[in-house]
Amino acid sequence: MVGVFVVVFLRVSAAVAQQMIDAAELFLTEKQDELPQIDDQYSLEQIEAENKAWWPTHCEALRQSRDDILSAEYHKNLVYFCQDGPFYGLEEQKSREQQWWALLAQPGVTMSWPIVMFHGEYVWFEWTCIDDHTHETTAKGSVAWIRRGHRGGCHWKGEQLTFYRDVFAPDNLLTP
Repeated sequence: MVGVFVVVFLRVSAAVAQQMIDAAELFLTEKQDELPQIDDQYSLEQIEAENKAWWPTHCEALRQSRDDILSAEYHKNLVYFCQDGPFYGLEEQKSREQQWWALLAQPGVTMSWPIVMFHGEYVWFEWTCIDDHTHETTAKGSVAWIRRGHRGGCHWKGEQLTFYRDVFAPDNLLTP
């Protein structure tokens, strides 16, 4: 069964944000080197439950532009389709995504996820970034992940991104 969620995370308290980052880091410790099999020991129901638990931690990592966490969410054999790709593995898209993540998390912009859906290892969502002062949409997109729960991470990602302003972040927004 597909679960549809309408999610708008504007801001969370510092304590909740830290809890989500701590959970994200904990989930990353469960990732295995090889993609786990889906079977009686690791069912689609468990994977979907793990994906639902992971989801808010991913949102907080994006809000904080935590590219260390965001990059680590991927499986080593990631296949990533987007307008600048396709990308394969963990290195090809890294410098490009760091630019995007910095723009999404820049001061004065609020990111929200109006639609999120889960089905087994599939996660699909739409996102939008709104300028806090002008209320203009600065960027938006839709994303599909195939995420094998905490043990496998994301092994396939397809994304459509639209940036209405910059597509490269200024140096002061990039994580050193």
